[in-house]
Amino acid sequence: MSVNVEYINPFIGAAQKILKEVCQLETKMQKPYLKDAEYEGNLLAVIIGVTGNIKGQVILSLEIDTACNIASKMMMGMPVKELDNMAKSAISELSNMILGNAATSLSQKGLNVDITPPSICLGKDMNIMVNHSKNICVPLKFEDNSVFEVNISIVEE
Repeated sequence: MSVNVEYINPFIGAAQKILKEVCQLETKMQKPYLKDAEYEGNLLAVIIGVTGNIKGQVILSLEIDTACNIASKMMMGMPVKELDNMAKSAISELSNMILGNAATSLSQKGLNVDITPPSICLGKDMNIMVNHSKNICVPLKFEDNSVFEVNISIVEE
């Protein structure tokens, strides 16, 4: 099953835009690829559902250290050494901003799209079931070579 690139690009563009505007972090898009929804390492994954004319989910995944760095930037440079409730809330809000921005872009193309509240998964070597479509992973690399993955698994209704 193929996914229309017009449905993928708004998520990538929104992630790059919000990371730059909110966190002052530049990213370079790496080559997209099909990926099983398995996440190795010490990770934070944010799962947000997509409903409306397209359905599925977007999983934003990143290493814990990268999440701490992003949370620190969102909290005006306050050092974040661990993902406490405040840091997780910051990452959750960043995810809402990214998906909200993407939903707005899609609505400007005539699609009715809503997003669900984010769910945060934290741990080591996670496996998340995605049954309904392919999972397209778009890695966004920061200057320090850390990566923010945008995993898109949607289908047209």
